[in-house]
Amino acid sequence: MANISKTNAARLLDAAGISYELVPYVVDETDLSVGHVAEQLGEDIEQVFKTLVLRGDKNGMFVCVMPGDMEVDLKVAAKISGNKNCDMLHVKELLPTTGYIRGGCSPIGMKKQFPTFIYESALLYDYIYVSAGIRGLQIKISPQDLIRFVDAQIYPL
Repeated sequence: MANISKTNAARLLDAAGISYELVPYVVDETDLSVGHVAEQLGEDIEQVFKTLVLRGDKNGMFVCVMPGDMEVDLKVAAKISGNKNCDMLHVKELLPTTGYIRGGCSPIGMKKQFPTFIYESALLYDYIYVSAGIRGLQIKISPQDLIRFVDAQIYPL
């Protein structure tokens, strides 16, 4: 296995003394789905979490981290974030807003710390996967460590 270069998210976890593992996978530019990532990792899609960035009508940007097999319910997301309505951030706005691209958006180390909500099923596992901040690399981490590090709230989304 080639030497894996550390991402900003990994460096931040190192600095905080948080245990994690970097796990590479083969990227398919035609299929950036979590299903593909889970298949490459040999893990259940329920344990591979995607990071979604949304914009609320009252409180601005927020982040939902949820299992790869789920779709975000915008009404629930708006409610838990204290908004009346919300929408997914347009893919063109993702990089300037977060520092990350589609398929490589991590809840760790965004340009700005946004309110973060992690789906409650994360607590069922000893570890979950989230993007390490680039396509082709995941962070395997304890959900409790991730929740504490990004100061997330647990919600059913």
